[in-house]
Amino acid sequence: MMNGAAAPEPTEAPAPSPQVPLDWRFSQVFGERGAGEDVQDVDIISAIEFNKLGHHLATGDRGGRVVLFERTDAKDHVSRKDAEKADYSISRHPEFRYKTEFQSHEPEFDYLKSLEIEEKINKIKWCQETNGASFLLSTNDKTIKFWKVQEKKVKKICEMNMNPSNAPANGSPVGSTMCGSSARTPNGGILKPGGLPLLRLPVVTSQETSLAANCRRVYAHAHDYHINSISNNSDGETFISADDLRINLWNLEISNQSFNIVDVKPTNMEDLTEVITSAEFHPSHCNTLAYSSSKGSIRLVDLRQSALCDTHSKLFEQHEAPGSRSFFTEIIASISDIKFSMDGRHILSRDYMTLKLWDVNMDSGPVATFQVHEYLRPKLCDLYENDSIFDKFECCQSGDGLRVATGSYSNIFRVFNCGAGGSEVTTLEATRNPTRRQIQNPARPARSLGSLTRVVRRGAENTGIDANGNSYDLSTKLLHLAWHPSENLIACAAANSLYMYYA
Repeated sequence: MMNGAAAPEPTEAPAPSPQVPLDWRFSQVFGERGAGEDVQDVDIISAIEFNKLGHHLATGDRGGRVVLFERTDAKDHVSRKDAEKADYSISRHPEFRYKTEFQSHEPEFDYLKSLEIEEKINKIKWCQETNGASFLLSTNDKTIKFWKVQEKKVKKICEMNMNPSNAPANGSPVGSTMCGSSARTPNGGILKPGGLPLLRLPVVTSQETSLAANCRRVYAHAHDYHINSISNNSDGETFISADDLRINLWNLEISNQSFNIVDVKPTNMEDLTEVITSAEFHPSHCNTLAYSSSKGSIRLVDLRQSALCDTHSKLFEQHEAPGSRSFFTEIIASISDIKFSMDGRHILSRDYMTLKLWDVNMDSGPVATFQVHEYLRPKLCDLYENDSIFDKFECCQSGDGLRVATGSYSNIFRVFNCGAGGSEVTTLEATRNPTRRQIQNPARPARSLGSLTRVVRRGAENTGIDANGNSYDLSTKLLHLAWHPSENLIACAAANSLYMYYA
């Protein structure tokens, strides 16, 4: 070293402090049903989405309605100085209230294909806010719509055009003097007989406001198969829509033209081996998107490579162990949902049995695999008979990337710690008492599918007992949930009810 200075001894980096397990609590419920109350199919929630800042929440249902909620507690917070004086905690959990709802889609009929098109909302995505107005995209199986939701002032006439205090008595003008066939007003004007003095213009005021939802654009006739995904681009100008075989790129301002960027349809449909199940844009790189397939693979696509992205830039898949293949292997490997992390470094995927976390820089395999309901593996035969094995569960990740969550049967959802050294697993039920079914199991490392236990067919059963002794019900499933972008708040749908939990 120069000047005779000794080299400093290397010091070990401090070990990361263990994360404190989150204490999840019930926050709110909207649309809670009473005991024994039947749920109409049109009221069942089919989509949930927070906006980018987490100030608004949107839900869609099978009846084609979109319901909007807005956060209230952020507006109610006082300054820190005032809070300290009043001994008031400003760290209250997020609270939402009903804002408005509108009918997004109606049932339609495709006369060319003799096909009924359901009004059910498949996906909702928030767009950038402009001038205090909210914008969002909603889609059913065939048609995407661009909505603008804005507060409009209700105009009312508060004053009539005549001042009642100066009304004429007995039909003669006030202060008038008869002068032949005309009358004089107090300001010296002359009115003809029967005229009204002090004529005033009507005054219009806007004291009340109402929310109005207007459909700005309709993006239709671009998909031959059911739309399973829509995703906004970070450029704020474009979005993608995906069906089983194609992904289209749209400009928000142009509704009569789209560009096909991914096409997996073979020349001969008999050669079809896999379909697209989900697609999403990278949160910050406008040229990158990912899409998943029914074979359990995720492809990363770079739009700069070519106009038609037939080749992928990266392929993420987990190879099965030799000899472990069975009839159900491909079915349960199908990915139902993928989500980028907020920083775009990881991709979260959900297949039927597991939740996998992938590093976009490492395509050799997932960095973590979480078992969601392993107790159902011996029941795959029964699940196949009653079609439960085809249920499509969604997944979500916290804004800090430290935890992931997904749903299961019996209206439960599981939260996993994916941070360094984390083994926290929390099981919550979508009720007012979410922790009554709580189970603490360490997350299992990534592993291949084991051989399946042969079971005797006893018909399609909807109830049973899981590995922890709790009963499960296949008829109640928690498919849709969303994590607040900046706080530990999860919104999830149990049939027609929207539950929120905070930690």
